[in-house]
Amino acid sequence: MHLHSRPKILLIYTGGTIGMRKDFETGALKAFNFSKLLDSIPELQLLDCEIDAFSFENPIDSSNMNPEHWAEMARTIENNYEKFDGFVVLHGSDTMSYSASALSFMFENLSKPIIFTGSQLPIGDLRTDAKENLITAIQIASLQENGRPLIKEVCLYFEYKLYRGNRTTKINAEHFRAFISPNYPFLVESGVHLTINSELLLPANEEASLKVHTHLDSNTAIIKMFPGINEKVLTAILNVEGLKGVVLETYGAGNAPTEEWFLKFLQDGISRGLHIVNVTQCAIGSVSMGHYETSTTMKNLGIISGKDITTEAAITKLMYLLGQNTPQEDFKNVFETSLRGEMQ
Repeated sequence: MHLHSRPKILLIYTGGTIGMRKDFETGALKAFNFSKLLDSIPELQLLDCEIDAFSFENPIDSSNMNPEHWAEMARTIENNYEKFDGFVVLHGSDTMSYSASALSFMFENLSKPIIFTGSQLPIGDLRTDAKENLITAIQIASLQENGRPLIKEVCLYFEYKLYRGNRTTKINAEHFRAFISPNYPFLVESGVHLTINSELLLPANEEASLKVHTHLDSNTAIIKMFPGINEKVLTAILNVEGLKGVVLETYGAGNAPTEEWFLKFLQDGISRGLHIVNVTQCAIGSVSMGHYETSTTMKNLGIISGKDITTEAAITKLMYLLGQNTPQEDFKNVFETSLRGEMQ
């Protein structure tokens, strides 16, 4: 591992509100030059680390995020992995939880921090939350213990809290507190001092070398259950050419209708080799198949339990395992195993 007297941090700007300026003619937000972002925050020079910056050639609104962009982020980090001690990814908040989840699976045996952050208001706005988010994300990425990075996982920092990235979900489009980690406590809290919950941090396998998996298979779908869901709609989705995996957002602790047509839909999907993951629609809680009669049948059919995973982590984990060509007979067991601390 390449160590420095002062930690070296690479900032990667992918786009998003944090680096935008207002077009005074239209009022719309547009991405601006990354170096101006650094000029806007002279406080960065006070941090006890060296900071380099890299920007996507064409910064994107995070609503346009896709697996190709995830691969670009992953390659950027991989190509600079030995030169830097930590990475801070500036990203639009709308799909940040998806990206943080995806990268957590793409980086196997990670031993350095990859911290996603962004803001609800642009950096130049008088009341912006961007400065605090960026400064503290860099500070946390710089934390070291015995000359090695303290954080060794993909995280998300927003509004005074550092979370495990694949445990987060965006819950608010208006408040500065935009994210929650519904089923796992925060890792670090920023107050007068940084409070670090060391026992909650993901341990690194220091002996194993980094593996970066950039191939994700997005032949997937998310289906949200609702009363009155239509058989024709579900059948049409099931018949999409090339579909390999479905995240099924069910009720409560993993419950779904017991109507014959619905169970046949699940049975047909499974028999065709489709991987169906059961996650809960509830913001907080876990799937517990077999707890109620309405989920016992799903358990018996071999539906994959998403346990307490978020939808964002479930869909990206599905893409990752499909991209790895995980054998059919092992898929359920591998999905139900925590790979990067994404489920319990």
